[in-house]
Amino acid sequence: MYKLLLCWRYLRTRYIALASIVSVTLGVATMIVVNSVMDGFANEMQSRMNDVLSDVIVTSRSLEGMPNPEWHMDEIRRVAGDDVVGMTPTSQVPAALAYYFRGQYFTRQVTVIGIDPKTYASVSKFGYYLQHPENREHLDFKLKENGYDVIDHQAENPAKAMPRSDMERAGWVYRRANAAFEKRIAVQPPIESAPPLEDDSDSVFGGTAPPVQETFDPATEQHTGTVLGIGLCSHRIPDGTDVFQVLPGDDVEIHFPSCGRPPEFRSSKLTITDVYESKMAQYDMQYMFVPLDKFQEMRGMIDPQSGVRFVNAIQIRLKEGADANVVRDKLRAHFQLHLYDVSTWRDMEGPLLAAVQTETLVLNVLLFLIIAVAGFGILAIFFMIVVEKTRDIGILKSLGASSNGVMGIFLTYGFSLGIVGAGLGIVGGLLFVEYINEIADFLGRLTGTPVFDPAVYYLYKIPTIVEAFTVTWIAIGAMLIAVLASVLPALRAARMHPVEALRFE
Repeated sequence: MYKLLLCWRYLRTRYIALASIVSVTLGVATMIVVNSVMDGFANEMQSRMNDVLSDVIVTSRSLEGMPNPEWHMDEIRRVAGDDVVGMTPTSQVPAALAYYFRGQYFTRQVTVIGIDPKTYASVSKFGYYLQHPENREHLDFKLKENGYDVIDHQAENPAKAMPRSDMERAGWVYRRANAAFEKRIAVQPPIESAPPLEDDSDSVFGGTAPPVQETFDPATEQHTGTVLGIGLCSHRIPDGTDVFQVLPGDDVEIHFPSCGRPPEFRSSKLTITDVYESKMAQYDMQYMFVPLDKFQEMRGMIDPQSGVRFVNAIQIRLKEGADANVVRDKLRAHFQLHLYDVSTWRDMEGPLLAAVQTETLVLNVLLFLIIAVAGFGILAIFFMIVVEKTRDIGILKSLGASSNGVMGIFLTYGFSLGIVGAGLGIVGGLLFVEYINEIADFLGRLTGTPVFDPAVYYLYKIPTIVEAFTVTWIAIGAMLIAVLASVLPALRAARMHPVEALRFE
């Protein structure tokens, strides 16, 4: 009992103990905050990757693609069995996107993905990331009259989301206004009548009149629809506002290789019908989506003799709890790997996921050194206490206190510092995580520079996840360091002889 009373007295009366507690508290709180933020970002990133890429992807190694996707999907069902809950064929190819904005001609490197609107929703949350409510229910690649989201529907707190005023005019209303404006400013060149042909047999049309070309009226018609990633058609300024360069209703051009031998350079006009925002910059600034059947026609992915269509990949969604690696290995054993690549979404994004994991590990090691520094502080403080309390130690031992009892005083003291410091660190760290976005906003107003720039992260708030296991091992590690730091001073105190301790007092 006397050991606990002495520890309590030292904790209450010695300000030097407060310094040790503060060191442990700051170390624990910092590790909790950093791990919560890193886990939040990692979870957000992995969730959106899985939503975009599905669970398992069977990809053709050639850009020409694989024929007869229905046969391939039947084979996948036969091999994977009941683990498969959804499949969809897709085709994709690198391309160049081009459009005009304020008189300037912009070109962007993109990946064009042909999707089947009927089945693509079964393997991904593609519809959830669209900006028109009707398209979120069912995508048809048709331009809507109006009604596109002015406030980000993914925002947890719409009141804090930056309004997208440009989207108020998106749709057919915007397209008709543009068509009327271009018609007013268009300058019609004078039409010169061509001289009659002397011999109709010399006509390139075989003696018949040239065919009349159908005129395209942008006020009433649209080209094949496309959905653009928000990073392709807009940019975000530091205050979080999205400035759109093109909107649903605008026409764009794409330039891409055909599916021939050798591939040919082809171009096509498309009409933007919606905007895609997964909040993963690498996807939002790269992907654009078109109807699969139209894309197959554009690229020539249809056998002219048999009518068999080609696709580049088949995306597979597995049931909850299914092991994607097991399904992947089964499909790899079934399909010829020199023709097909079978991967999980983690395989495809392996380098990025590994980089995040390595970064988290390195940060934990570096931050744990902060607590280790606090441990060395406790070690030095305890040695000072042993020297200062030499007489007290001698008195205790002369009154019958055992060496183990004296050692227990200092070990218990170190353990008490660890408990108090870790407890305060847990409370402080959890409170910081709870109000981290409010703190970031305050620091941004104080410094004039946003701490969490939405232009970089495409997120309106800092994501956090608090794992009970992580908090537990951080607290245990802090207490263990505090106890270990008190071992050497405790041994020195325990080895003191009471006569020698009192001799010079």
